[in-house]
Amino acid sequence: MTAALFHRRFFLATGGSLLALGGAGLMSPARARGLAATPTMRGGANNYRPGAPVVDRIGHGGFWMSGTVRRAGDGAPLAGQRIQIWAHTTEGHERDPHSHGATLTDANGVFRLEMPQIVPAFGQPHGHLAYDSGDFETVFLRPVMRSAKETNLEAHFVLKPV
Repeated sequence: MTAALFHRRFFLATGGSLLALGGAGLMSPARARGLAATPTMRGGANNYRPGAPVVDRIGHGGFWMSGTVRRAGDGAPLAGQRIQIWAHTTEGHERDPHSHGATLTDANGVFRLEMPQIVPAFGQPHGHLAYDSGDFETVFLRPVMRSAKETNLEAHFVLKPV
């Protein structure tokens, strides 16, 4: 009986506190605080090749690299932005020209490019991505996969205007 009374008092006390805080702003609409720009990752620019062509697919495919591109501050999706992608794959090294390609974001700021399966390089499977179109600061990403058995990898860019 004492335990039940304690739980009831705890519920009433915390419930009253939540109601009081709700009046202080917890129940009010969320306000945009500004979305911070994505920083360049260490090693992201390794084997970068400026001007890699926009392609429908890199090699024979089987692996999907995808993500989003948004503007810093308001988070608006950015259409028509060029994202270059390259990696060490079953068909070539990340330094090989045929292992590089670029794609453009759609109206929702989404990109997706099929490429050969990524395999470990220097002990870990990872991809390389770059935004390098010029309207925003250049950003290089090097996301690492949890396992070489994964068949897709996502990377997200938040870009700061130049």
